[in-house]
Amino acid sequence: MDKPLHSLDHHFHLPDIRRVEPAHVLLWLRQGWQDMRDSLVASLAYGVVFALAGAFILASTMDRPYLFTAAISGFLLIGPLAAAGLYEISRRHDAGEATGFFASLGGLRGHADQLAFFGSFLAFALIAWERLSAILFALFYDGSVSGVGGFASEVLLSTAYLDFVAIYVLIGGAVAALVFSLSVVAVPMLMDRDSDIVTATMTSMRAVAANQKAMALWAAIIVGLVAIGFATLMIGMIVVLPLLGHATWHAYRDLVE
Repeated sequence: MDKPLHSLDHHFHLPDIRRVEPAHVLLWLRQGWQDMRDSLVASLAYGVVFALAGAFILASTMDRPYLFTAAISGFLLIGPLAAAGLYEISRRHDAGEATGFFASLGGLRGHADQLAFFGSFLAFALIAWERLSAILFALFYDGSVSGVGGFASEVLLSTAYLDFVAIYVLIGGAVAALVFSLSVVAVPMLMDRDSDIVTATMTSMRAVAANQKAMALWAAIIVGLVAIGFATLMIGMIVVLPLLGHATWHAYRDLVE
């Protein structure tokens, strides 16, 4: 079993993966917080941009529950790519280079092709999930409640639609887990190395497979912090998203040789 994996690694020139304890996620958060403090203006600028974009999207879908729920979960799908500028800030911070918001955008241009390809993949995943969401609503929900408030109280928080909620969460969780596994260290790796999408996504999946407990905890923390951001009407996202972006960079640096 080890031999084919070794051959695969050699053929694709995949980097080695470190195995870490779940407690390392706290280290990632501390390091991410330090990066955010050291580059506060640039980091919060990204947070404000993402929060405003998220607030606009959610406000536009408030009267359509299926789009609203798809938008919330879709926010998690596109997060790894949206945080690319934050990875660049952390990369420069690790190298001892001062950087600002516009300088970090310049770093994105140097990896524009690979980021665009990866963005296309995430866009496809987002569209596929939106279509799946629409199908699930059509199959299991009669649309009797209008507006997100009524939907939350009469569908999500009641027992009348337990089968719908369970299937929606199960399928949505499977899509999110797949995208998380493919992307959690892939985008930071694209920002850090002269790599391609296949190598980056394979490395990401291997990092998740080798550190299942740590990455499961990291995914749960991401979901929990993003939920806090939504609960604060996107205001909390101004801090949450930069913190997670910087911490994800350190997760990549800790996991990938």
